[in-house]
Amino acid sequence: MITKRIIPCLDVRDGRVVKGVNFTNIQDVEDPVAMAKFYNDSRADELVFYDITASAEGRKLFTDVLERTASQVFIPLMVGGGVNAVVDFDRLLKCGADKVSVNSGAIRNPALIGEAAGKYGSQCVVLSMDVKRADGKFTVFAKGGRENTGIDALGWAYRGQESGAGEIVVNSMDADGVRTGFDLEMLEAISQKVTVPVIASGGAGCKEDFLTLFNTVPGVDAGLAASIFHYRTLSICDLKKYLRQNGAEMRI
Repeated sequence: MITKRIIPCLDVRDGRVVKGVNFTNIQDVEDPVAMAKFYNDSRADELVFYDITASAEGRKLFTDVLERTASQVFIPLMVGGGVNAVVDFDRLLKCGADKVSVNSGAIRNPALIGEAAGKYGSQCVVLSMDVKRADGKFTVFAKGGRENTGIDALGWAYRGQESGAGEIVVNSMDADGVRTGFDLEMLEAISQKVTVPVIASGGAGCKEDFLTLFNTVPGVDAGLAASIFHYRTLSICDLKKYLRQNGAEMRI
């Protein structure tokens, strides 16, 4: 059986880790370099670094902060924010990323996924989707959740996989920061459309939420969270021990 992964996420704005609720009310949390070291030492399976305003501000990701963060990480590091061309993949990989997440850039240019996969391999290309219920369907949003694209999330996930994305991150805007559990309905719908690994993001509030996620939606390979780990509500080591004791395959 393939082990499930626990992945903390650093949402970075102006060189600081921040966190909000439903993509609003953003609050300062911590220095990303210090947090990266903490999560590396906490036995996280991977770490995600998102420059959350790069796309909305029309700029490149701040590579100086990324380089200092990557220097503290010896687990896989996924990086996203302002990725609009294959050259951006090259720049982030050279700064220490192991995988590059593309969101708004792929919406503007869907061919980007295939171009990057052709050059660096599908294992390096992650399609990240900010999804919210709108107009009676699961809808993809762009620019850090600011822009409703009208794109159906299920079809977009499948298209991303067929274009060459090796993983898909599903960020539930409805559940983000609320801590009432993962959006199981949405995750089940999307995971049934693809065969590549799916990372669930948004809504984790307690250890039971992760167990419910893995038991209810077997197509989900990893649980991603931020605030419950940032504020020390739950430690990754304790979570992984709990999950293993309750039948989930974990790397301790």
